[in-house]
Amino acid sequence: MRIAVIGAKGLPAQQGGIEHHCQELYPRIVQQGHQVDLYARSSYTGSLFRDTVNGVRVISIPSLNLRGLDALSCSLLGTLSTIAGFQEQPYDIIHFHALGPSLFSGLPRFNTKSRVIVTCHGLDWARAKWGRTSRWVLRQGERNALKFADDMIAVSEDLQDYFQATYQRETHYIPNAPASYVVSDPSFQFGQSLGLQPQKYFVFLGRLVPEKRPDLLLEAFSQLDQQGWKLAIVGGDSDSQGYAELLKKQYASEQVVFTGELVGAKLAEIVRGGGLLVLPSDVEGMPLVLLEAMNENVPVLASDIDVHQKLLANGRGLLFEVGQLEACQQQLSWAIEHSKSLSLMAEAAQHYVRTVYNWDDIVQQTLAVYDRALLSHPASSERQREMSRV
Repeated sequence: MRIAVIGAKGLPAQQGGIEHHCQELYPRIVQQGHQVDLYARSSYTGSLFRDTVNGVRVISIPSLNLRGLDALSCSLLGTLSTIAGFQEQPYDIIHFHALGPSLFSGLPRFNTKSRVIVTCHGLDWARAKWGRTSRWVLRQGERNALKFADDMIAVSEDLQDYFQATYQRETHYIPNAPASYVVSDPSFQFGQSLGLQPQKYFVFLGRLVPEKRPDLLLEAFSQLDQQGWKLAIVGGDSDSQGYAELLKKQYASEQVVFTGELVGAKLAEIVRGGGLLVLPSDVEGMPLVLLEAMNENVPVLASDIDVHQKLLANGRGLLFEVGQLEACQQQLSWAIEHSKSLSLMAEAAQHYVRTVYNWDDIVQQTLAVYDRALLSHPASSERQREMSRV
């Protein structure tokens, strides 16, 4: 099977849930004898050359390194590159990840018999960083996915319910799963260089964008009786440099450390050393950050959006009312005083994640979706009627 992937920024993964998802999924698919070409942004990979990452061919193509346009331009050029005539052999599957890139999911219909799959990782139009025009584009990407995809995958049950309730469209629920962090320095030298002590700091890990609410966590922490605790803010700005700079200007101090984007052993060291990982987001699909912390036996506190409630049910972590400063502050204060209870929560969470979320199962479920799409008739009367209305 020949598979093209559109929508990931590139590999190796630096920051971004979709990139880490693809880094775990597609090498495993390659190992089963399939060919995978991932169309990447040159602004992310730093080159215009082809490379191979764990068996996946990464094809870097030009993109406009501008807010919003970077993703759209790369997705458009990547999609055009998959159309028959540009390739030695046509692709069997063209897999779009996220709603924005799915804006172009109809293009393969005009010149290929490739089957189109779309994975929804979250309702991107609901993210606060986008303006009115960008939200309209993302909504149109959602509509195009519904119209042109042979099959759709949702990474959470909440997203699956959304498509059923809103459009009466059945989707396949295939969750994310955590990647294991690399070996980190047991002496905690990097953490010490940042002024941190193991188990005496909170960790925020993610892009510094409004919908992930680092501002709420920073404000809650600033009003806390900190008792020697600090806060590590780990992540880059991702289309929100002004917002990230404002946070640093307002909150950077001896107690608050902005580490910037971390990868590899340094990231593993800071997450593993944390006394509590906090994810205060207003919007999430299936948060790999949370799954990976749970997998690493790190206690977690999260906003009580539906996906977090399901992950942290039955005492697997702490929750606070989404968007509520005082509720977040109260849970932080409770965590400082109850380290033993947090340890028990972390153990339960680790057992749950390792039992329920497994990449080998996800690979088989994804390949089953591909097989189902390929078995469908390439020129059904319904598809022809759809195309006549375009």
